[in-house]
Amino acid sequence: MAIALGLALLSLTIWLVLLLGWGGFWLCDQRLESATEGSEDSIAPSGISQLWLPSVCAVVPARNEAEVLPQSLRSLLTQNYPSNFQIVLVDDHSTDRTAQVAKETAEALSKTHLLHIISAESLPAGWSGKLWAMDQGVQKAQTFSPDYILLTDADIAHDPTNLNRLVSKAVDQDLDLVSVMVRLRCESFWEKFLIPAFVFFFMKLYPFRWVNNPTRKIAGAAGGCILIRQSALDRIGGLQTIRQALIDDCTLAQKVKGTGRRGRADGGSGRIWLGLSDLTQSLRPYPDLKTIWNMVARTAYTQLNYNPWLLIGTLVGMGVVYLVPPIGLVAGILTGQWAIALLSLATYLLMTLAYFPSVRFYRCSPGFALCLPAIAFLYTLMTLDSAIRHWRGKGGAWKGRVYP
Repeated sequence: MAIALGLALLSLTIWLVLLLGWGGFWLCDQRLESATEGSEDSIAPSGISQLWLPSVCAVVPARNEAEVLPQSLRSLLTQNYPSNFQIVLVDDHSTDRTAQVAKETAEALSKTHLLHIISAESLPAGWSGKLWAMDQGVQKAQTFSPDYILLTDADIAHDPTNLNRLVSKAVDQDLDLVSVMVRLRCESFWEKFLIPAFVFFFMKLYPFRWVNNPTRKIAGAAGGCILIRQSALDRIGGLQTIRQALIDDCTLAQKVKGTGRRGRADGGSGRIWLGLSDLTQSLRPYPDLKTIWNMVARTAYTQLNYNPWLLIGTLVGMGVVYLVPPIGLVAGILTGQWAIALLSLATYLLMTLAYFPSVRFYRCSPGFALCLPAIAFLYTLMTLDSAIRHWRGKGGAWKGRVYP
């Protein structure tokens, strides 16, 4: 009983720290759309003259994305950005009609002058496939001498104002990098059950307020949508400095923020910003448990630096934080240990309170907020499976590629 009471107190203490002292990660209050003004009209950054806006080039790595390009590429081609904007799409050895569909999409909109399609070269040793495609796209983009580069996935449907908002944010606050966690698809049961928690756990790992605070070292980004200043990319040595990273977005953010004050001499700030977007969305479907499981298992062990001790600590920690409250509540009631039951109930309520803003952001039923312990248990199993895949030499598998 003493051990059970101690675990209940420990879990309660952890949740009090998370809610009150962990950067307000659970509030979902760092949002791009609420951070800048305007609607569907053109949004000009307030910090510069509306007669001049930075030039931007989007780089889109695409591997077998023919199905989504008519919607995602169209959303880029129809951005209402009132300045020089070009798009480089890198066909990464697709076996479908990715390049042809991209060309047809631009032709249908009479926007062929904005789209530049290149074919990726063979993947060299020491590079991840996506980063290799992105690097070739960046090299092509630099022929247009852009002020900013937009790194975006081929399955992202951008709101018409998204580029305006990103540039406005970057210019007004002198940011080297602006990134948004786009709204992931949340339609099937498994998406509603697991996707809000995926974002919740990401915000807990990288509290957005702390990421956006230049005095803190923590850095993070969401790879689906990153606007980076060209001079900042040059300053860190380009994408080749992170060529082996599987979690390339956060690694890139760490590189940029790590320049800090050293970047000010060349006009950079080292400042980054990470938030949520309610309007720009991912088209990638996760219709069943398997697809979400594979997405998480691909990089979960990478997040732990392939360290077995960190894995053990994570498994134990997830148990204490998420499983002790419901187990303690049921066990306390059944055994008449009311102190344990009340402590566990209080912790369970705090846990539900913390998760509720994420559930509401994804417009899911409030009842899903009560399911966080079960959801966390599944994510714990995904993390364990990620380690097992790594040990078997199958870690990081994505779109037919496996990285050692």
